[in-house]
Amino acid sequence: MKYLQEFRDPELANNILSEIRAATTRNWAIMEVCGGQTHSIIRHGIDQLLPEEIELIHGPGCPVCVTPLELIDRALAIAAEPNVIFCSFGDMLRVPGSEKDLFRIKSEGGDVRTVYSPLDALKIAVDNPEKQVVFFGVGFETTAPANAMTVFQAKQQNVKNFSILVSHVLVPPAIQAIMESPVNRVQAFLAAGHVCSITGYAAYPPLAEKYKVPIVVTGFEPLDVLEGVRHAVVQLENGRAEVENAYQRVVNFDGNKSAQAMLADVFVTTDRAWRGIGVIPQSGWSLSEKYRDFDAEYKFDVRDIKTVESTLCHSGEVLQGLLKPHQCPAFGKECTPRFPLGATMVSSEGACAAYYNYGRFTASA
Repeated sequence: MKYLQEFRDPELANNILSEIRAATTRNWAIMEVCGGQTHSIIRHGIDQLLPEEIELIHGPGCPVCVTPLELIDRALAIAAEPNVIFCSFGDMLRVPGSEKDLFRIKSEGGDVRTVYSPLDALKIAVDNPEKQVVFFGVGFETTAPANAMTVFQAKQQNVKNFSILVSHVLVPPAIQAIMESPVNRVQAFLAAGHVCSITGYAAYPPLAEKYKVPIVVTGFEPLDVLEGVRHAVVQLENGRAEVENAYQRVVNFDGNKSAQAMLADVFVTTDRAWRGIGVIPQSGWSLSEKYRDFDAEYKFDVRDIKTVESTLCHSGEVLQGLLKPHQCPAFGKECTPRFPLGATMVSSEGACAAYYNYGRFTASA
């Protein structure tokens, strides 16, 4: 726990908070992109420790939360097939589709399995050649390399009964979409450190320059978040809009070149629908033509499944930073972790789940 506790040191936190207070002279709205950062902020009360002039806005950085409803329904349709073993990380099992979730499919007899790596799903396929094994590949740039490597290995090993249902989305196009929204309030971003550990942050300076917005690469522990906020506030107060790396122990400018090469081989950039937000151009990945045989959407012909979002769920506004979770009329009433309307209440990185789990029920939270 030694190195973990170093980034939760109360004295160091107070020192950074003092610097933030001394630097702050105006109201500023800063968005943390990553859901992991949101949970750290709410769990440790960071938003309540900051000067009242600083508002932290929770962004669309939870990959489970932004997986579109129609893709969840496609997953459910595939998982219900009699000859399918459907594999997923555990955080997808309770994400509601139009009528069911993966747990319900499992209770009705579907072979739905929780795995800890896509390579586990590939092994299941090798061990069960008479079954079709599908892995639900969800995530931002962070989880994509492992999924790409698994598809690459499946092709190398000629494992014909393995496929992947892809729902990968990208951070830079989301930042662009937020900045171009007519209702945007964001003045600075805390970029997700684990994403940048893969991609580097070469894509961010053009965004900072175009939209005149500071972007600070930030980690996930309390001191990481506070240091990211400090960098952002200093830039805002000085009228600067640059990219700074406040997570140097993990992130460098160029990122992981080997992972990037694998991604470039397996995936192609495509338009992606984001749950509650809509289609963002060139904001995701899909399998390239070279790996089309491993694309579950084509193998099971589910691309035509379309669905309509719940009118009660306001997760779209939450994901865009237009609404705090507790401001949704259904929060804690029709929508709870046990009976969720949307993925933001279920996911371990969802903003609604963070507010519910850590007791943020009041309008002043």
